[in-house]
This record gives sequence, structure tokens and C-alpha cells, in this order.
Amino acid sequence: MEELLRTNDITLIPLARTLLDEAGIDSFELDVNMSVLEGSIGILPRRLMVRSAELEQARRVLRDFGVKFEG
Repeated sequence: MEELLRTNDITLIPLARTLLDEAGIDSFELDVNMSVLEGSIGILPRRLMVRSAELEQARRVLRDFGVKFEG
């Protein structure tokens, strides 16, 4: 698994996951429980992971839909 994006924006991960799902790319969200433990005030970022073989395709999908992310 490779990190596709890391964000404190609570709306970005669900958007990205929806776009990836529609493209047939599986994704997995990490650090959800840590974010809940810190009180959901947005200090700790969440990470969205994809299979290594699908990383470039996943980046392309997000860029095509105008999703801003590093990577």
C-alpha cells in the first residue's frame, strides 16, 4: 500500500474515496481512530492508501476531478 494523500480536511477523504471507487480503485483510510481520539478537532491528519500498482492511476483520477493534494 502507498500513501495517496494526507489531509486534515474531513471532506477530502470521502470525496477521494468516492472518485476512486467509481474508477474501480480500492482505497483504505488510516489514522481514523487517532483522529477520533484527539477529539476530531483536525490536528492529526488522516491518510488515504491505495495499492502500489494503482498509485499513478489513483493520482490521475483525483487530478482529473480537480482534487488538490500533494504527490
